[in-house]
Amino acid sequence: RIVFGGGFGLSFSSVQDFVSVSPQVGYRLTAKLIAGTGVTYRYTNYKYYKPSLKLNDYGVNPFLRFTVYRNIFIQTEYEYLNYEFPITINETIRKDFNSVLAGGGFVQPIGQRVSFYLMALYNLSYSDPDPNEYVPYNSPLVIRAGINIGNLGF
Repeated sequence: RIVFGGGFGLSFSSVQDFVSVSPQVGYRLTAKLIAGTGVTYRYTNYKYYKPSLKLNDYGVNPFLRFTVYRNIFIQTEYEYLNYEFPITINETIRKDFNSVLAGGGFVQPIGQRVSFYLMALYNLSYSDPDPNEYVPYNSPLVIRAGINIGNLGF
């Protein structure tokens, strides 16, 4: 009944490095309904600043996922994200960002107990930032992809 999944992202370039780790654990309440939570850690190194600017974000996201038909699911979640952003070249500030997300996706098996997922969520609590305000998402649409172990989601 316990299932594991999550996402992992890497990006390296001459101007920016990015690493994201988002493990998830869930409990299958019924054959079609999973309740779970995930944690997120993101590291960004902006190299175009001298010295480079290193930022760390972290958060948690409890969720409910319901399988609608075979490999197609809908999901709702609450996401709390504590993020860091620069206010000057040498100074950063931390802020909290709370989101209520809803959407859906699909799961594609790639092994007996391993699958790939792709989902699109809409941030129901998103509002356009003020001109000088930095927010962790530049759009209310959130796209995620990752690998599940233990059939998380279907």
